[in-house]
Amino acid sequence: MGSGSDYRQRFSSDIRSDKDVIHAGTKITDVIDDPIFEGYGRLIFPTVFGRPSRSMTLEDAGDMLIYHNYVNTDTTVDVIREMKERRMKGEKIFWDIYSETEKMQDPDKRDTGLFFFRGNREYPFAVVCAGGGFYYVGSIHESLPHALELSRRGYNGFALVYRTRTADAACEDLARALTVIFSNAEKLGADTAGYSLWGGSAGARIAAYVGAYGTGAFREPSLPHAAAVIMQYTGHSQYSRQDPPTYACVGGRDGIADWRVMKRRLECLKTFGIDTEFHLYPELRHGFGLGLGTEAEGWIDDAVSFWERNRKEECKKL
Repeated sequence: MGSGSDYRQRFSSDIRSDKDVIHAGTKITDVIDDPIFEGYGRLIFPTVFGRPSRSMTLEDAGDMLIYHNYVNTDTTVDVIREMKERRMKGEKIFWDIYSETEKMQDPDKRDTGLFFFRGNREYPFAVVCAGGGFYYVGSIHESLPHALELSRRGYNGFALVYRTRTADAACEDLARALTVIFSNAEKLGADTAGYSLWGGSAGARIAAYVGAYGTGAFREPSLPHAAAVIMQYTGHSQYSRQDPPTYACVGGRDGIADWRVMKRRLECLKTFGIDTEFHLYPELRHGFGLGLGTEAEGWIDDAVSFWERNRKEECKKL
């Protein structure tokens, strides 16, 4: 896979005005209402604040993400373009995780689901949980770009949209998502052995909780644990001997997640013999996503290498 600079050269924003072409000036509401996204377009963006104004374009997406920084318009455009192209080819890019009956019983479950970026058949999968302080889900900046990038490397990438009312509800959604993936592995073309859980900020907490305690602790059948948890900028400090191998990265100027907390947590995991890897980017603030154009650019390469190393170790045990 190429570097972040290659990524930007391949997918720079298009300034054409044709409404059918996605570009920096595309209205966010046009994406949400696009029939090709079959009613789930609203889940691409955080709409907890209400429907975006008609004047907001993809270039303004960062204004919807109050806890995130370094929101890259080229990346936003690339994600929407890719989703639309895959739909036009007939791919199913969104999976419900709850039945209509369950949604009627709990209307908040209507605001959940899995965006899917298919990789190579029989390659392992990763589920990415964006952050947002359990207030909103910043998928457009974190989980969707991450899942797409992983799919371009051959992996099957999923971006989870979860309920934000409590951490427990969010963990239940991740556990259900894993149940759905395992139950549909053949249709999805995904290998369930050695999967990984990814998350930023609040999403990292979800990944860590389910990674450590397993799906059985969150009202779902017990499934194999993740081979690795990949965490970005979170203040999550709990740890146990059940935690999977854990990679973490954070900015030194993060005013929300203190890098010392993350580093100390990984040091504690290491005393249990759990594999860990920690990266600090001194000048970065909270929520840097893929980190393109920043000192964190390329962090995802390190994270994938960490996952692959531990996936191989996990598969040896099977």
